[in-house]
Amino acid sequence: MRFTASTGCSRTRSSENPSFEVNSALLSRSRVYTLNPLTEEQIITLLERALADEERGLGVLKLTARPEALARIAAYSSGDARSAYNVLEIAATLAVEAAGGASGGVIEKPQVEDALQRRVLRYDKAGEEHYNLISALHKSVRNSDPDATLYWLVRMLESGEDPMYLARRIVRMAVEDISLADPHALEICIAAKDALDFMGLPEGGLALAHAAVYLAIAPKSNSLYMAYGAVKRDVEETAADPVPLHLRNAPTRLMKELGYGEGYKYAHDFDEKVTDMECLPENLKGKQWYFPTEEGVEKRIRERLAAVKAKKERMRE
Repeated sequence: MRFTASTGCSRTRSSENPSFEVNSALLSRSRVYTLNPLTEEQIITLLERALADEERGLGVLKLTARPEALARIAAYSSGDARSAYNVLEIAATLAVEAAGGASGGVIEKPQVEDALQRRVLRYDKAGEEHYNLISALHKSVRNSDPDATLYWLVRMLESGEDPMYLARRIVRMAVEDISLADPHALEICIAAKDALDFMGLPEGGLALAHAAVYLAIAPKSNSLYMAYGAVKRDVEETAADPVPLHLRNAPTRLMKELGYGEGYKYAHDFDEKVTDMECLPENLKGKQWYFPTEEGVEKRIRERLAAVKAKKERMRE
């Protein structure tokens, strides 16, 4: 995608989203035009014109091209006509060489593959497409789609993305979208990161694929993620609240005289390893932030917390 920004006195063209490249003050005074990528059909039309145009194209070579060869160029150009023209020019040179320097050669699909050398992807690790692709990967995992997960992961790796960046994002997915619904997910992602660090690419890419697909098919829960955010908001409002005296250690005589540790109940001294002791500041007494789901291991956690809550209520009766 290309953008043209005009402020009336100047105009700039960029292949980047101006949200990343232009400061907000200048952007607010600019008119932004969005130029969308060309379709594959449009790219093929341009390539055919280039082969026929004797003045500005390759017409003097009298070349023809197989439909599948042009389709291959169009698919690899990612909507960028300049990339398509560059590949066509190299393929045309190879076709002329194959014809012994004579005119009237044919551009075949193998020549296009040679011209490409590697796939031309519309990607910039510092620009909008970087964020578009990682967003697509994360949302595919969240939506439990292993095939889409593999596609976006491999596409980023083949585009030259830093594999350790992908490893970090995959770990984040484990703690944000899987969490305690499958506690092994985080272990697998850390192991994949270590495997990548140990082996490097290309073998390490398979370790990332292992972890990403595991996340895609794992049960999902964002309960802990939501709880963390809710607790963080409450901490901002109660950070000055004192720690209850019964939760404080009393390593000195003075602290004991001041009541530090008084009333503390050691859970291991009780048959059910649970007490009715309150562990939050007074103004947050009874507050609950974490609500486990019915997914995966969290279902057992939910049942365990319900049992603990029932025991505490019986103790208070």
